Amino acid sequence: MSSKDPREILAQSPMGVFQIVAVGMCVLLNALDGFDVLSISFAAPGIAEEWGVQRGALGIVLSMELIGMAVGSVFLGGVADVVGRRPTILACLGVMGVGMALASTANGIAILSAYRFATGLGIGGVLAATNAMVAEYSNAKRKGLSVTIMAAGYPIGAIIGGTIASVLLAYFDWRAVFIFGAGTTFFFIPFIWFLLPESIEFLAQKRPAGALEKINATLKRMGHETVSALPVITEASKKIGVGRLFGPELIRTTALLTFAYFAHIMTFYFYLKWIPKIVVDMGFAPSLAGSVLVWANVGGATGAIVLGLLTLRFGMKGLVIGAMLFGGALVTLFGQASADLAQLSLIACVAGFFTNAAIVGLYAIFALAFPTEVRAGGTGFVIGVGRGGAALGPIIAGFLFESGFSLELVAVFMAMGSIFAAAALFLLPSKKPEIVAEKSTTL
Repeated sequence: MSSKDPREILAQSPMGVFQIVAVGMCVLLNALDGFDVLSISFAAPGIAEEWGVQRGALGIVLSMELIGMAVGSVFLGGVADVVGRRPTILACLGVMGVGMALASTANGIAILSAYRFATGLGIGGVLAATNAMVAEYSNAKRKGLSVTIMAAGYPIGAIIGGTIASVLLAYFDWRAVFIFGAGTTFFFIPFIWFLLPESIEFLAQKRPAGALEKINATLKRMGHETVSALPVITEASKKIGVGRLFGPELIRTTALLTFAYFAHIMTFYFYLKWIPKIVVDMGFAPSLAGSVLVWANVGGATGAIVLGLLTLRFGMKGLVIGAMLFGGALVTLFGQASADLAQLSLIACVAGFFTNAAIVGLYAIFALAFPTEVRAGGTGFVIGVGRGGAALGPIIAGFLFESGFSLELVAVFMAMGSIFAAAALFLLPSKKPEIVAEKSTTL
């Protein structure tokens, strides 16, 4: 039995099979989030046709789970720092599954919006908790890569789920999309229960009953030596809560990351949420419109993986700024494209590459910027407040369309979010990942 800090053991040891599986489960969870969020986009053309929904109202429906995600990320991210990452994830999966199932029974805009808001609550909690979980199960060398790969699960889920949704829409109505999403969500719960134990960093920091025994049990499953005692916790690291995010240590980081995420995600979700409806309005069938959205997510998944690999050689901050600038330019270009399905798919793919690469890079920056004791809460706060931009993107675009603005002008206006985000991120101090590991002591 060792006297080492268990966090130091994880930080300095090579990634084992158990850790890779844990990260892999979080990748799958993010893939599930990706489909659940975009399920309304695949269903939107059918809903608009069946219920005669105008674009302004449709923009609100498209944004409801994003508003729920904002609330869920802020509040449930903080909960994950108090009660644990694992129970938060399990509870949120239950909420997501119920919300998706109920959405398939909706018969009007108001009730569908309520169900999508509830689904978003669960998604927001899962996103904040899994981001922290991946960072805490990775070693120091692969932390940034692991988080970016986790974030790549989002577009992968949209690709796989979107392909299935396109097939479903060819044979069934829009309700089948939500039924599929609910079944898949419930399917994940037992796998998370058995394959994703609580993070060692959280147990070492929060010290619930039996923390040392739980840490040693997980270390054994990883093939590492067990430890004789819990690590020393400094007084500063005991301060948990949103208030610390606005203290002198973290306020600049919190403010700049929140603004950058808010602005870029506004561009990102305008683009993703409106693609199917824009393409349908050009005269294509809903199933073909869904395929353009799938190509956007193919680009997004590729961009996430490429950015993750580039972080092994280049700084994360510069890569994300570059991705934001190119992403804004490609979203503008999408608005100028002609009604040619191949051209639309190509531009959507390249735009997805850059816009999503910036998103996953931001997630990695969140994981590195906030210390363990406020990692889920800090990530949740930035994502939650930032999701206001995600909600505003489709709503603003919807009312701009309804006011008579052309797609070309709307695309230029909405692309500016990524440009402003790049400027904010430029002001963020560059910071190398730090390993916090106090010397162990007996209690």
